[in-house]
Amino acid sequence: MLIFGIFVLAPAMTETVTNNAVAALLTPLVISIAESLGMDPRPLIVAVMFGASASFAMPIGYQTNTLVYAAGNYRFSDFVKIGLPMNVIAGLASSAAVYFLVGVAGS
Repeated sequence: MLIFGIFVLAPAMTETVTNNAVAALLTPLVISIAESLGMDPRPLIVAVMFGASASFAMPIGYQTNTLVYAAGNYRFSDFVKIGLPMNVIAGLASSAAVYFLVGVAGS
């Protein structure tokens, strides 16, 4: 649940600021959380990396979204309708992959 929670937080932040800023802000935070829980920080860091790159719900969160928003004559609601389900699917798949490949099961 912690991995998924971090994944949810990262794209939510990425929708308003750049993915680089989110990664720079959240990485020290998740390292601190992992250390306080006595766990390996790598799974949480990977969740931040995946989450910061999963900006599908708004055209302002990532440069490519902004380019296709203008060029394709899309509406803001088009991104929300398609992007939110994509964020959920990417979150579930990424969280499972991080858990099994990097996290507890991968140790």
